[in-house]
Amino acid sequence: MNLAGLFQGIATVAWLVFVGVIVLAFVRAGRNRPLKNATAMVLVTAAIALVSTFVAAGMVFIEPQERGVVISAISPKGYREEALEPGLRWILPFAERVELYPISRQTYTMSIAPIEGQISGDDSIAARTADGQEIYVDASIIFQIDPADVINVHIRWQDRYTNELVRAQARGVIRDAVSQYGVEEVYSTRRLDMTSQVRDQMEVKLNENGLLLVDFVLRNITFSPEYAASIEQKQIAEQMAQQAKFVVEQRRQEAEQARQVAQGRADAAVIDAKGVAEARIIEAEAEAEALAVISAIIRDNPDMLTYQYITKLSPSIQTMLLPSNSPFIFPFPELTPTATPVPSTNP
Repeated sequence: MNLAGLFQGIATVAWLVFVGVIVLAFVRAGRNRPLKNATAMVLVTAAIALVSTFVAAGMVFIEPQERGVVISAISPKGYREEALEPGLRWILPFAERVELYPISRQTYTMSIAPIEGQISGDDSIAARTADGQEIYVDASIIFQIDPADVINVHIRWQDRYTNELVRAQARGVIRDAVSQYGVEEVYSTRRLDMTSQVRDQMEVKLNENGLLLVDFVLRNITFSPEYAASIEQKQIAEQMAQQAKFVVEQRRQEAEQARQVAQGRADAAVIDAKGVAEARIIEAEAEAEALAVISAIIRDNPDMLTYQYITKLSPSIQTMLLPSNSPFIFPFPELTPTATPVPSTNP
Protein backbone atom coordinates (compact mmCIF):
# COMPACT_ATOMS: atom_id res chain seq x y z
CA MET A 1 0.00 0.00 0.00
CA ASN A 2 1.22 3.52 -0.84
CA LEU A 3 1.19 5.23 2.56
CA ALA A 4 2.03 8.59 1.05
CA GLY A 5 -1.13 8.40 -1.04
CA LEU A 6 -3.10 7.25 1.96
CA PHE A 7 -2.05 10.24 4.03
CA GLN A 8 -2.71 12.52 1.09
CA GLY A 9 -6.25 11.17 0.94
CA ILE A 10 -6.71 11.63 4.68
CA ALA A 11 -5.49 15.20 4.40
CA THR A 12 -7.90 15.93 1.58
CA VAL A 13 -10.84 14.51 3.52
CA ALA A 14 -9.78 16.41 6.64
CA TRP A 15 -9.68 19.72 4.77
CA LEU A 16 -13.11 19.05 3.31
CA VAL A 17 -14.47 18.31 6.79
CA PHE A 18 -12.79 21.46 8.12
CA VAL A 19 -14.43 23.62 5.47
CA GLY A 20 -17.77 21.88 6.00
CA VAL A 21 -17.69 22.46 9.74
CA ILE A 22 -16.96 26.15 9.24
CA VAL A 23 -19.80 26.54 6.74
CA LEU A 24 -22.21 24.67 9.01
CA ALA A 25 -21.21 26.81 11.97
CA PHE A 26 -21.90 30.04 10.05
CA VAL A 27 -25.23 28.75 8.77
CA ARG A 28 -26.39 27.72 12.23
CA ALA A 29 -25.22 31.02 13.72
CA GLY A 30 -27.21 32.96 11.07
CA ARG A 31 -30.31 31.13 12.17
CA ASN A 32 -29.61 31.82 15.84
CA ARG A 33 -29.01 28.16 16.36
CA PRO A 34 -25.30 28.04 17.08
CA LEU A 35 -23.51 24.75 16.52
CA LYS A 36 -22.54 23.10 19.76
CA ASN A 37 -18.78 22.72 20.23
CA ALA A 38 -18.24 24.32 16.82
CA THR A 39 -14.91 25.81 17.83
CA ALA A 40 -13.56 22.50 19.08
CA MET A 41 -14.71 20.73 15.94
CA VAL A 42 -13.03 23.33 13.72
CA LEU A 43 -9.79 23.09 15.66
CA VAL A 44 -9.76 19.30 15.62
CA THR A 45 -10.47 19.02 11.90
CA ALA A 46 -7.90 21.71 11.16
CA ALA A 47 -5.28 19.90 13.21
CA ILE A 48 -6.03 16.59 11.47
CA ALA A 49 -5.84 18.28 8.04
CA LEU A 50 -2.57 20.03 8.85
CA VAL A 51 -0.91 16.90 10.23
CA SER A 52 -2.11 14.77 7.36
CA THR A 53 -0.94 17.36 4.84
CA PHE A 54 2.45 17.64 6.52
CA VAL A 55 2.94 13.88 6.61
CA ALA A 56 1.74 13.43 3.03
CA ALA A 57 4.09 16.17 1.84
CA GLY A 58 7.08 14.54 3.52
CA MET A 59 6.39 10.92 2.63
CA VAL A 60 7.40 9.54 -0.79
CA PHE A 61 7.05 6.02 -2.09
CA ILE A 62 9.55 5.02 -4.80
CA GLU A 63 8.54 2.17 -7.09
CA PRO A 64 11.08 -0.59 -7.86
CA GLN A 65 11.47 0.63 -11.45
CA GLU A 66 12.09 4.23 -10.38
CA ARG A 67 14.67 6.45 -8.75
CA GLY A 68 13.93 9.77 -7.09
CA VAL A 69 15.94 12.98 -7.45
CA VAL A 70 15.35 15.22 -4.43
CA ILE A 71 15.20 18.92 -5.23
CA SER A 72 16.02 20.66 -1.93
CA ALA A 73 15.61 24.32 -0.98
CA ILE A 74 17.89 23.86 2.02
CA SER A 75 20.78 22.16 0.21
CA PRO A 76 23.67 24.34 -1.03
CA LYS A 77 23.57 22.62 -4.44
CA GLY A 78 19.80 22.67 -4.66
CA TYR A 79 19.52 18.90 -4.69
CA ARG A 80 20.52 15.88 -2.68
CA GLU A 81 23.61 14.15 -3.99
CA GLU A 82 22.09 10.69 -3.55
CA ALA A 83 19.00 9.54 -5.43
CA LEU A 84 16.18 7.95 -3.48
CA GLU A 85 16.08 4.15 -3.70
CA PRO A 86 12.85 2.11 -4.01
CA GLY A 87 10.64 2.03 -0.93
CA LEU A 88 8.97 4.48 1.44
CA ARG A 89 11.18 7.56 1.87
CA TRP A 90 10.96 10.79 3.84
CA ILE A 91 11.74 14.33 2.69
CA LEU A 92 11.33 17.70 4.35
CA PRO A 93 7.76 18.82 3.69
CA PHE A 94 7.42 21.94 1.53
CA ALA A 95 11.21 22.38 1.48
CA GLU A 96 11.98 19.44 -0.79
CA ARG A 97 10.30 17.71 -3.70
CA VAL A 98 11.06 14.58 -5.67
CA GLU A 99 11.44 14.14 -9.43
CA LEU A 100 10.89 10.51 -10.44
CA TYR A 101 12.84 8.90 -13.28
CA PRO A 102 12.22 5.42 -14.72
CA ILE A 103 15.23 3.10 -14.81
CA SER A 104 13.39 0.39 -16.71
CA ARG A 105 14.21 -0.22 -20.35
CA GLN A 106 12.75 2.14 -22.91
CA THR A 107 12.52 1.88 -26.68
CA TYR A 108 12.68 4.74 -29.14
CA THR A 109 11.67 3.81 -32.69
CA MET A 110 12.09 5.79 -35.90
CA SER A 111 10.19 4.19 -38.76
CA ILE A 112 8.87 4.91 -42.22
CA ALA A 113 5.55 3.33 -41.15
CA PRO A 114 3.18 6.03 -39.89
CA ILE A 115 2.12 4.30 -36.65
CA GLU A 116 5.25 2.39 -35.58
CA GLY A 117 7.43 5.15 -34.17
CA GLN A 118 7.14 7.72 -31.42
CA ILE A 119 6.40 10.35 -34.06
CA SER A 120 3.44 9.73 -36.36
CA GLY A 121 4.12 9.76 -40.06
CA ASP A 122 7.35 8.98 -41.87
CA ASP A 123 10.10 9.27 -39.26
CA SER A 124 12.76 7.19 -41.03
CA ILE A 125 16.35 8.43 -41.21
CA ALA A 126 17.35 9.69 -44.64
CA ALA A 127 21.03 9.00 -45.27
CA ARG A 128 23.38 9.00 -48.26
CA THR A 129 25.85 6.21 -48.94
CA ALA A 130 29.50 6.57 -49.98
CA ASP A 131 28.53 6.18 -53.65
CA GLY A 132 25.82 8.82 -53.46
CA GLN A 133 22.69 6.68 -53.17
CA GLU A 134 19.96 7.92 -50.82
CA ILE A 135 18.50 5.34 -48.46
CA TYR A 136 15.97 5.45 -45.62
CA VAL A 137 16.75 3.62 -42.40
CA ASP A 138 14.28 2.34 -39.80
CA ALA A 139 15.86 1.80 -36.40
CA SER A 140 15.03 1.22 -32.73
CA ILE A 141 17.20 2.17 -29.76
CA ILE A 142 16.62 0.22 -26.57
CA PHE A 143 18.11 2.02 -23.57
CA GLN A 144 17.68 2.82 -19.91
CA ILE A 145 18.80 5.43 -17.41
CA ASP A 146 21.86 4.44 -15.41
CA PRO A 147 20.55 4.20 -11.81
CA ALA A 148 23.90 5.45 -10.50
CA ASP A 149 23.80 8.52 -12.77
CA VAL A 150 20.17 9.54 -12.59
CA ILE A 151 21.01 12.88 -10.89
CA ASN A 152 23.24 13.93 -13.79
CA VAL A 153 20.48 13.01 -16.22
CA HIS A 154 18.14 15.32 -14.35
CA ILE A 155 20.69 18.13 -14.27
CA ARG A 156 21.60 17.86 -17.97
CA TRP A 157 18.38 16.76 -19.64
CA GLN A 158 15.44 16.54 -17.21
CA ASP A 159 12.66 14.81 -19.16
CA ARG A 160 14.06 15.86 -22.58
CA TYR A 161 16.61 13.01 -22.82
CA THR A 162 14.44 10.93 -25.16
CA ASN A 163 13.94 13.46 -27.93
CA GLU A 164 16.95 15.71 -27.52
CA LEU A 165 19.56 13.03 -26.70
CA VAL A 166 18.54 9.58 -27.90
CA ARG A 167 16.76 10.67 -31.06
CA ALA A 168 19.30 13.31 -32.08
CA GLN A 169 22.35 11.13 -31.45
CA ALA A 170 20.85 8.12 -33.21
CA ARG A 171 20.03 10.02 -36.38
CA GLY A 172 23.46 11.63 -36.53
CA VAL A 173 25.40 8.44 -35.82
CA ILE A 174 23.40 6.43 -38.37
CA ARG A 175 23.99 9.03 -41.09
CA ASP A 176 27.72 9.08 -40.36
CA ALA A 177 27.94 5.28 -40.47
CA VAL A 178 25.97 4.96 -43.72
CA SER A 179 28.22 7.49 -45.44
CA GLN A 180 31.20 5.14 -44.98
CA TYR A 181 29.70 2.25 -46.97
CA GLY A 182 28.53 1.69 -50.51
CA VAL A 183 24.87 1.04 -51.11
CA GLU A 184 25.37 -2.68 -51.83
CA GLU A 185 27.48 -3.03 -48.69
CA VAL A 186 24.76 -1.37 -46.61
CA TYR A 187 22.05 -3.87 -47.48
CA SER A 188 24.16 -6.99 -48.02
CA THR A 189 27.86 -7.68 -47.36
CA ARG A 190 28.65 -5.03 -44.71
CA ARG A 191 25.28 -4.58 -43.01
CA LEU A 192 26.39 -6.29 -39.79
CA ASP A 193 29.58 -4.24 -39.73
CA MET A 194 27.60 -1.02 -40.08
CA THR A 195 25.17 -2.10 -37.35
CA SER A 196 28.04 -2.88 -34.98
CA GLN A 197 29.63 0.48 -35.71
CA VAL A 198 26.40 2.35 -34.94
CA ARG A 199 25.91 0.32 -31.76
CA ASP A 200 29.42 1.09 -30.49
CA GLN A 201 29.15 4.82 -31.19
CA MET A 202 25.68 5.06 -29.65
CA GLU A 203 26.90 3.27 -26.54
CA VAL A 204 29.66 5.84 -26.08
CA LYS A 205 27.35 8.80 -26.67
CA LEU A 206 24.68 7.57 -24.25
CA ASN A 207 27.15 6.59 -21.53
CA GLU A 208 28.57 10.10 -21.59
CA ASN A 209 25.11 11.39 -20.68
CA GLY A 210 24.03 8.90 -18.02
CA LEU A 211 22.18 6.42 -20.23
CA LEU A 212 22.90 2.75 -20.92
CA LEU A 213 22.47 1.31 -24.40
CA VAL A 214 20.79 -2.10 -24.23
CA ASP A 215 20.60 -2.74 -27.97
CA PHE A 216 20.47 -1.09 -31.35
CA VAL A 217 18.10 -2.65 -33.89
CA LEU A 218 18.45 -1.86 -37.58
CA ARG A 219 14.87 -2.62 -38.54
CA ASN A 220 14.73 -1.90 -42.26
CA ILE A 221 16.46 -0.17 -45.16
CA THR A 222 14.39 1.39 -47.94
CA PHE A 223 15.78 2.64 -51.23
CA SER A 224 14.64 5.28 -53.67
CA PRO A 225 12.14 3.99 -56.26
CA GLU A 226 14.72 4.21 -59.07
CA TYR A 227 17.36 2.24 -57.21
CA ALA A 228 14.82 -0.27 -55.92
CA ALA A 229 13.81 -0.95 -59.55
CA SER A 230 17.45 -1.43 -60.56
CA ILE A 231 17.98 -3.85 -57.66
CA GLU A 232 14.94 -5.84 -58.73
CA GLN A 233 16.23 -6.03 -62.31
CA LYS A 234 19.64 -7.10 -61.07
CA GLN A 235 18.13 -9.82 -58.91
CA ILE A 236 16.07 -11.06 -61.87
CA ALA A 237 19.22 -11.16 -64.01
CA GLU A 238 21.11 -13.00 -61.28
CA GLN A 239 18.29 -15.53 -60.95
CA MET A 240 18.29 -16.09 -64.71
CA ALA A 241 22.07 -16.51 -64.69
CA GLN A 242 21.77 -18.99 -61.84
CA GLN A 243 19.09 -20.87 -63.78
CA ALA A 244 21.29 -20.96 -66.89
CA LYS A 245 24.22 -22.12 -64.80
CA PHE A 246 22.03 -24.85 -63.35
CA VAL A 247 20.96 -25.98 -66.83
CA VAL A 248 24.59 -26.05 -68.01
CA GLU A 249 25.60 -28.04 -64.95
CA GLN A 250 22.70 -30.43 -65.53
CA ARG A 251 23.76 -30.95 -69.15
CA ARG A 252 27.34 -31.47 -68.07
CA GLN A 253 26.27 -34.08 -65.55
CA GLU A 254 24.15 -35.83 -68.17
CA ALA A 255 27.10 -35.84 -70.61
CA GLU A 256 29.39 -37.15 -67.89
CA GLN A 257 26.87 -39.85 -67.08
CA ALA A 258 26.64 -40.85 -70.78
CA ARG A 259 30.42 -40.87 -71.02
CA GLN A 260 30.68 -43.10 -67.98
CA VAL A 261 28.06 -45.46 -69.43
CA ALA A 262 29.95 -45.63 -72.74
CA GLN A 263 33.21 -46.12 -70.89
CA GLY A 264 31.60 -48.94 -68.93
CA ARG A 265 30.38 -50.57 -72.11
CA ALA A 266 33.82 -50.23 -73.72
CA ASP A 267 35.46 -51.67 -70.64
CA ALA A 268 32.98 -54.56 -70.70
CA ALA A 269 33.71 -55.20 -74.40
CA VAL A 270 37.44 -55.18 -73.71
CA ILE A 271 36.95 -57.58 -70.85
CA ASP A 272 34.78 -59.85 -73.03
CA ALA A 273 37.33 -59.77 -75.89
CA LYS A 274 40.13 -60.44 -73.46
CA GLY A 275 38.20 -63.41 -72.09
CA VAL A 276 37.56 -64.79 -75.59
CA ALA A 277 41.23 -64.37 -76.50
CA GLU A 278 42.36 -66.05 -73.35
CA ALA A 279 39.89 -68.89 -73.99
CA ARG A 280 41.22 -69.33 -77.52
CA ILE A 281 44.78 -69.32 -76.25
CA ILE A 282 43.90 -72.00 -73.72
CA GLU A 283 42.06 -73.98 -76.40
CA ALA A 284 45.02 -73.67 -78.81
CA GLU A 285 47.43 -74.72 -76.15
CA ALA A 286 45.23 -77.74 -75.40
CA GLU A 287 45.04 -78.62 -79.10
CA ALA A 288 48.82 -78.23 -79.41
CA GLU A 289 49.35 -80.52 -76.47
CA ALA A 290 46.88 -83.04 -77.94
CA LEU A 291 48.60 -82.94 -81.31
CA ALA A 292 51.95 -83.46 -79.63
CA VAL A 293 50.58 -86.50 -77.85
CA ILE A 294 49.05 -87.84 -81.11
CA SER A 295 52.29 -87.23 -82.99
CA ALA A 296 54.19 -89.16 -80.38
CA ILE A 297 51.73 -92.04 -80.60
CA ILE A 298 51.86 -92.13 -84.41
CA ARG A 299 55.62 -91.95 -84.34
CA ASP A 300 55.72 -94.96 -82.10
CA ASN A 301 52.87 -96.79 -83.97
CA PRO A 302 52.91 -95.99 -87.72
CA ASP A 303 49.95 -98.25 -88.46
CA MET A 304 47.76 -96.33 -86.06
CA LEU A 305 47.09 -93.62 -88.69
CA THR A 306 45.87 -96.20 -91.18
CA TYR A 307 43.69 -97.74 -88.55
CA GLN A 308 42.17 -94.40 -87.63
CA TYR A 309 41.56 -93.60 -91.27
CA ILE A 310 39.73 -96.81 -91.88
CA THR A 311 37.76 -96.45 -88.68
CA LYS A 312 36.59 -92.95 -89.59
CA LEU A 313 35.36 -93.96 -93.05
CA SER A 314 32.61 -96.18 -91.73
CA PRO A 315 32.41 -99.23 -89.69
CA SER A 316 29.87 -100.71 -92.15
CA ILE A 317 32.02 -100.56 -95.36
CA GLN A 318 33.10 -104.05 -96.36
CA THR A 319 34.20 -103.43 -99.96
CA MET A 320 35.86 -100.43 -101.60
CA LEU A 321 35.88 -99.91 -105.38
CA LEU A 322 38.59 -97.74 -106.84
CA PRO A 323 39.23 -96.64 -110.41
CA SER A 324 41.67 -98.84 -112.32
CA ASN A 325 43.96 -95.93 -112.99
CA SER A 326 43.91 -94.54 -109.46
CA PRO A 327 46.56 -95.55 -107.05
CA PHE A 328 45.65 -96.70 -103.62
CA ILE A 329 45.45 -93.82 -101.23
CA PHE A 330 47.04 -95.95 -98.61
CA PRO A 331 48.81 -99.23 -98.73
CA PHE A 332 46.80 -102.20 -97.73
CA PRO A 333 48.43 -104.52 -95.31
CA GLU A 334 49.98 -107.48 -96.98
CA LEU A 335 48.04 -110.65 -96.49
CA THR A 336 50.16 -113.77 -96.36
CA PRO A 337 48.11 -116.89 -96.77
CA THR A 338 48.55 -119.29 -94.05
CA ALA A 339 49.25 -122.83 -95.21
CA THR A 340 46.84 -125.29 -93.89
CA PRO A 341 48.60 -128.50 -92.92
CA VAL A 342 47.41 -131.60 -94.70
CA PRO A 343 47.11 -134.62 -92.59
CA SER A 344 49.41 -137.41 -93.59
CA THR A 345 47.86 -140.51 -95.19
CA ASN A 346 50.85 -142.72 -94.84
CA PRO A 347 50.01 -145.73 -93.05
